[in-house]
Amino acid sequence: MDCFKKIEGLIDAAGADADTAGADAIDDARDLLGQFKDKSETIAHAIDDFLLDLMTLLFVVEATRERFHNPARRLARTRLSRIRLLLTR
Repeated sequence: MDCFKKIEGLIDAAGADADTAGADAIDDARDLLGQFKDKSETIAHAIDDFLLDLMTLLFVVEATRERFHNPARRLARTRLSRIRLLLTR
């Protein structure tokens, strides 16, 4: 489950380097989670929800004030936790 630590790092790094972080972070997360998509439809849906929230986080970091960054990060972490829980059932 090392991929979850890497993805949490992507969530924490969102906005640190706006030039490269956006598309690369999404591609990296998609690649890391792709190995689990075939396990079940529920997990595939949870992964899609997480990726959407990660895209939202990146948009919020680029387009809004800093006070909105932590709630967006918390939402992405919650979705990632859901995937982790589904995989351990």
